Amino acid sequence: MTSAIETLISDFELIDDWEERYRYVIELGRGLPVMPDALKSPATKVNGCASQVWIHSRIIDSHMDLKGDSDALIVKGLIAIAFMIFAPLTLAEIEQVNAQDIFAKLGLKDHLTPQRSNGLASMVARIKADARAGLQPG
Repeated sequence: MTSAIETLISDFELIDDWEERYRYVIELGRGLPVMPDALKSPATKVNGCASQVWIHSRIIDSHMDLKGDSDALIVKGLIAIAFMIFAPLTLAEIEQVNAQDIFAKLGLKDHLTPQRSNGLASMVARIKADARAGLQPG
């Protein structure tokens, strides 16, 4: 687990109120770099999300450079959390991560709507699929 995720888990433990946690997640999303509109295409759109979600990945030296955006503030924050989990890792390490365990530690598993939980799972599946594709020779 990366230090950013360990810090995030600690931060979440300090915030008792879920409304405050949601605000914190939204702030994380606001911290994402702006994703250029040119990268928002059918190829980068994540299916399975109730909101519009785009994730663009580029392989650089066995790591993923991730860019993402959503039309929903809370979902944009969830993208930021997913990037905190996966961006520091190598392509090979990404496949080994059990993101659901991390989401459970953050309490997200119990406090997201089923649609958002499904969307988050779709984001993770996209990142892992892109990492697997990056590991393929050629």
